Amino acid sequence: MLYAHLDRLRADTDSRLARTLRETSSSPTAMTHRDAATSHYSDQLAQYGAAENGLCFGRLDFVDGTRSYIGRIGLFDAEGDYEPLLMDWRAPASRPFYLATAASPDGVRRRRHIRTSRREVTGIDDEVLDLADGQDGAAAGVVGEAALLSALNATRTGRMSDIVETIQAEQDEIIRSGLNGVLVVQGGPGTGKTAVALHRAAYLLFTYRQQLARRGVLIVGPNATFLKYIGQVLPSLGETGVLLQTVGDLYPGVRGHRPEPARAAEIKGRIEMVAAVRRAVADRQEAPDEPLVLVVERVEMVLDPATITAARERARRTRRPHNEARPFFAEAIVAALTKQEANRLGAEFLDEGDLADIRRELAADDVVQDAIEALWPQLTPQQLLVDLYASADRLESALPDLSADDRALLLRSPRLGWTAADAPLLDEAAEWLGVDDRAERAAAERRRRDEQDYAQGVLDILQMEDDADPDILTAYDLIDASRLAERYDDEDHRTAAERAAADRSWTFGHIIVDEAQELSAMAWRVLMRRCPTRSMTLVGDVAQTGDLAGTDTWAGILAPYVEDRWRLTELSVNYRTPAEIMAVASDVLAALKTGLVPPSSVRETGVEPWARRVAYADLPGTVADLAAQDHPGTLAVLVPAALVEEVGQAVLARVPGAAVGERPELESRVVVLTVRQSKGLEFDGVLVVEPAAIVDESERGLNDLYVALTRATQWVGVVSSTDLPAALSRLR
Repeated sequence: MLYAHLDRLRADTDSRLARTLRETSSSPTAMTHRDAATSHYSDQLAQYGAAENGLCFGRLDFVDGTRSYIGRIGLFDAEGDYEPLLMDWRAPASRPFYLATAASPDGVRRRRHIRTSRREVTGIDDEVLDLADGQDGAAAGVVGEAALLSALNATRTGRMSDIVETIQAEQDEIIRSGLNGVLVVQGGPGTGKTAVALHRAAYLLFTYRQQLARRGVLIVGPNATFLKYIGQVLPSLGETGVLLQTVGDLYPGVRGHRPEPARAAEIKGRIEMVAAVRRAVADRQEAPDEPLVLVVERVEMVLDPATITAARERARRTRRPHNEARPFFAEAIVAALTKQEANRLGAEFLDEGDLADIRRELAADDVVQDAIEALWPQLTPQQLLVDLYASADRLESALPDLSADDRALLLRSPRLGWTAADAPLLDEAAEWLGVDDRAERAAAERRRRDEQDYAQGVLDILQMEDDADPDILTAYDLIDASRLAERYDDEDHRTAAERAAADRSWTFGHIIVDEAQELSAMAWRVLMRRCPTRSMTLVGDVAQTGDLAGTDTWAGILAPYVEDRWRLTELSVNYRTPAEIMAVASDVLAALKTGLVPPSSVRETGVEPWARRVAYADLPGTVADLAAQDHPGTLAVLVPAALVEEVGQAVLARVPGAAVGERPELESRVVVLTVRQSKGLEFDGVLVVEPAAIVDESERGLNDLYVALTRATQWVGVVSSTDLPAALSRLR
């Protein structure tokens, strides 16, 4: 019955979409209607298609004899009395499916988990919660244990799947938390932080559709591989309007994906870079020590340092950003040159009209314009940073307190691409530079007036018809020229996510940050500008901080923006990592001295983590041989950055179709990655190569080792040519 109803809805929606696309009218009004309707129906079809992946996954039997079915979308009997056939998992009435226990059944007698493959039921698990039935009640901790363990033990596919069928109580509380304010979700590895964040996005869009549909939701992930890994989760939940970006994507038109030394990225992420960018902008507002001689129309004119300095101070006193203050500087320079020219010609013989003509001619002169450009150039954020990075002198002026060695890390050719750490600096530069959009606004106003004049002409023609009946209302009586012109304006039919991606000034209704502990102070400035309401969900684990610019405390991130007005929740159950692996990882966590308690694993596999010692010369071959073995599911080979190429080529030679390095094909059975590239991902098995080198290559090396050990859902092996770090002494 449910699928028959779904098929009717899909057929009806598809029919409406087809009718809309068949419209042939080219009038602006018809085109606007068609574009809006096409987008609406396409989204509906996408939602119905996503629901096919397990349309109904649960049933609640209540003690009063009623029952409810729970699924990915809500369905109602439109042919009857509009009774609910299927309850959307996000609806308040679905909460008992995730929260009811034997101790607190919430009126539920039995909870049924239904496992399906497309439209075929493959398994059913029942939990009796009413102890009066004389049966054992469900455990109070894990809800839907059979369904949960089935999902946890399934082999990984290289893509994250939703957990809508197995959401646990502590996860549900976070997912359904209110929209307002900053919510921090601290959770160790495998606690489902990412899944909770994505399902929270779907829940917020369902519950607060009016508030969020216009402004949109931004999800920020640690790297492009991670975004690809999670890319199908929200569409599977019927949500397609969310913008997914990395920090390197936050500045429109820039893709900050070029690698750079960790130390350089850490310097760029410091809050001190705010002052550095400000100084870099101020340095471009030149005030030379020597007079500047201009030859205008074969007449020599002089701009002395005092005149230039006075013009600069006048522009700065406006407190406008650099580009917006530039016209005031130009005006002062032209005024000074006009006075010189007037004195040369005889100021006593000139009236205001003559002086205006001189000002106009000087302002349009190429020599004068070149001088103004040299003294106060029109700058883009890209040009500002390119010039800064290319000049040792500019770097020293902008960063006087930085050592020469550290400044040398920032010195680079302007031909190189942008890095992730550059995107926040570009955004900061945009704040200090501003945009002088007077010409664009004037052009837009001219277009508006032209369209209004044209519309007035159309109305006048209609009014002049000789055979018009004076007693019948015409268009002239119902609408004026201004409103008619607005009807013919081209509307922007892009989604909120598409518009937001192209607009630096866009502000989001809600922002979700995964691996939030990794973001630098400069990255947080960008995100706070993008969300002035401070409606945010931050998920992460300060014990897994690997980036040198990252943080060890949530308060350190948030205090400058919201002080202590934020909420902390914790996830304490490890669903991914088996107890055998977590025992080893817990030793590494203890060595980090964070004071954090490791999450409790819900299962054991019986497979103990192991270590193998090999000669360094044999390391690539040994790793390749191990990777080539017939392991079930996916395998990640996690290596120090210096060994990616060598080990990766050895693995490729033994395992055709393996993927290596940045942006791998996650569907590959074997991938070779650095620990940083594996952030947020999970695999059936993990080989950690040269753990001592992983620890030594970074100031946060132990954090990286902790991350490496906790990527696996089934087993972990360690291969090393040197002694293991002391924290791995438990390994046999």
